[in-house]
Parts: sequence; C-alpha cells; structure tokens
Amino acid sequence: MGSLGAQVMEYRELGNTGINVSVVGFGAAPLGNVFRATDPKEGQRAVHLAIEHGVNLFDVSPYYGITLAEQRLGEALAGRRDKVVLATKCGRYGDDEFNYSAKHIAARFEESLQRLKTDYVDILQVHDVEFGDIQQIIDETIPELRRLQEQGKIRAVGITGYPLKALKRIAAAVPVDTILTYCRYNLMITDMDQVLTPVAQELGIGLINASALNMGVLTEQGASSWHPAPRELREAGQRAVRLCQDRGVSLPEVALRFALDHTGVSSTLVGMSTTRHVQECLKVLAARTDQGLLEELHELFKPVFNYVWPSGKPENHD
Repeated sequence: MGSLGAQVMEYRELGNTGINVSVVGFGAAPLGNVFRATDPKEGQRAVHLAIEHGVNLFDVSPYYGITLAEQRLGEALAGRRDKVVLATKCGRYGDDEFNYSAKHIAARFEESLQRLKTDYVDILQVHDVEFGDIQQIIDETIPELRRLQEQGKIRAVGITGYPLKALKRIAAAVPVDTILTYCRYNLMITDMDQVLTPVAQELGIGLINASALNMGVLTEQGASSWHPAPRELREAGQRAVRLCQDRGVSLPEVALRFALDHTGVSSTLVGMSTTRHVQECLKVLAARTDQGLLEELHELFKPVFNYVWPSGKPENHD
C-alpha cells in the first residue's frame, strides 16, 4: 500500500456546533467484538494509527459489546483524549434493553464516562430512537441531555437511528445538534437526501453517515446471515464486487469514496478494529471517483435501489 503520509485528512464542520470532524470517522463497535472476536492490543494500535493520521471522530455506545467497546476505546484513548472528538450514546443498552427516561439516561451516562476514562464527551446521542416512544424522546430525553450539557458533561446533543421519518420528527420538534443515520446513503440507497439532508441543512444540524458498505453487502465477503436485506439485494452486491474486480478496483473503496464525496455529510463512520482497516480507509482519501463505473453500478443496482427494511416499533417505521 505504500506510505500513508501522502493522504491528507479533510475536516468539515459538524453543523453549527463549532466542532470540526474528520471526513472519515472511527466506528468503534468492532472493538467490542460485535461482529467477531478482535484482538484488544491490535484495536489499540488501530486507534493510535487513526489519530496519528488525522482521524478525530470516534463513535461508540454502551450497547456495543455490552460496554466492552466503550471500555476498550477508553483504554486506547489514554493520553490522547484531547486529540479526539468523542461521541457515545444512551438509551439502548442491549438487544432488547431500551430506557429513554431522564433518570436512567443520567445514571447510565456516568458509567459510560467511567469506562471512557473522561469527565465529558463531545457528543451524546440518543441511540436508535425508533425503538423508543418518540414523544418521550422529545419531551424528556433530549431535555435531559441539555441539562448534562449545561453541567459541562457534553458539548453537543445528537440522535441516531435507521428510519428517517422518526429522526426528522424529533429534529423538527426539538433542537438537536447532530443526526447519525446508517444504511441510508450509499451506492444502493440515497433516500437520506430526500428526507433528512434538507432538514439538517435548514436547521444547521451536523449529519453523520454510517455503513457506507450497507452493513457488509458492498464487500467481497458479503453480508452476515443476520443482515435484514433480502436475497436480491445481497446478490446485487456480489455482482457489483465482480464488476469492480473486472475493472481492477475494490468495491469497498469505490463505495467509501462515493460516501465521502457527499459534501452535506460531516463525517462517514467506518467500523474499524485493526490497523489494516485504518490503512484501507486512509488510502481512499487519495482515491478519485470513476464516474463511468458509478453509472454502471447505479444501473446494476436499479432493481433493488432504495430498498428499506423495517426497524424499531411499527409506528416508527418509514
């Protein structure tokens, strides 16, 4: 791969927060063995390499690895906390454990701070809002995060989720600083731009995009067995892999570059747990988009384009 020194990190402002974030963000879920067992020492090396090369947004949650990802990230950031924009989440604590009450949020957030070995985070986000009562999140959860902000424990308040209408409803009802969504803007889907991007731009909200690889569909290995996408979507992903191989390029690199080219997005999160993951992401910074190949991929994906699966409570689905 050669030297990484030639790749210069780009930074964008996170909405109206005054916080500048790297266009590539470090998704720390894999540090918690969420997808497979990972080597904690290699995970630390990955965090350190990312910081060394300008990645400054690190996103985690107590849900990832049931607190393990926060713990490992906290250990990896020892002596480097001042170099990063640290984001964690609240409200979701297990596969079926959700609690968006003010009292619970405050208590569990203190535990997050201890694991992360810090006395504040830059962004605290309400995690997977579609599993909660949207009105409670508007009336109780967000105001509690603002109280934590007044206490100096957080710098910005965010929301995260998959269904766009739930995120839009919250953002329209109560001020939020950031919105993180996933699998809603990549080579296979761009409906984020129809629903969320205009709202974020109008209200000065920082937009964070995740899953540029559509949770593994746009990789050589393909999606995991738990992925909610139908067979047709998975097969289209594998056809795209072969098309890119025929052109002498890697589909994940093409897909990540496509996501990074969206100037309305402050940062695109990529799950990482090894130095190789970091190196592959940094390599994409110097890549350029092949418009001809993009047109071929868009044509290939037409039959499954903008497919959305249900997530959360039925009343919160898109």
